Amino acid sequence: MKAMIFAAGRGERMRPLTDTCPKPLLTVRGRPLIVWHILNLVRAGITDIVINHAHLGHLIEQELGDGSRFGATLRYSAEGTALETAGGVAKARHLLGEEPFVAIAADIFCPHFDYEQVKDVLKDDDVWGNPHPHDKRDVAWLFLVKNPQHNQKGDFALNSFSIANDGDPRYTFSGIGVYRMEIFDGIQAGQSAPIAPILRRYAERGQVGGEVFRGDWTDVGTPERLAQLNA
Repeated sequence: MKAMIFAAGRGERMRPLTDTCPKPLLTVRGRPLIVWHILNLVRAGITDIVINHAHLGHLIEQELGDGSRFGATLRYSAEGTALETAGGVAKARHLLGEEPFVAIAADIFCPHFDYEQVKDVLKDDDVWGNPHPHDKRDVAWLFLVKNPQHNQKGDFALNSFSIANDGDPRYTFSGIGVYRMEIFDGIQAGQSAPIAPILRRYAERGQVGGEVFRGDWTDVGTPERLAQLNA
């Protein structure tokens, strides 16, 4: 399985820190945010990693290099202007291939996430080894977390490992998901597009699965949250 780390965001809420440093390179507990993800992926044997970037992206490449010192193979998808999540995947599709892949937001701190669990969540067969009907199988699997203070209403409901747009209980999307490449078929390389509308469309069809991650997780979205993590 391959991985993609979304690292193209400008980090407006993190200014002035991100005026001279791309958000994924901000340091949490002695290590850049993005390096936490790389090391956790490698620990699970996921070593082929694609990183998209835009704002100050050359600094990300300079800092991480080819990934060999982490035990990974890093490849980069440079975006002149950030293309959002789904647009980033479409532009990097030639690097990711056509198999299901895991994607991670670079600006979350999730130090104990075990990426072993992402490898079989989108199995083509059911528990008896029978192929899922194409229009019934999950096309995405989202890891959700308890709603943080800044997102009390949550993003999705979860009912028996099935993601729904409405209902209770509601949770926040962690920024970690596994996707089939087919859901990005309608997006051209270089086109800007968010992933949320795509996920909501498939959730309406009952084709998005998910589960709750209950370990440490922080959306490092403000200088205050970064300071709290480093306190």
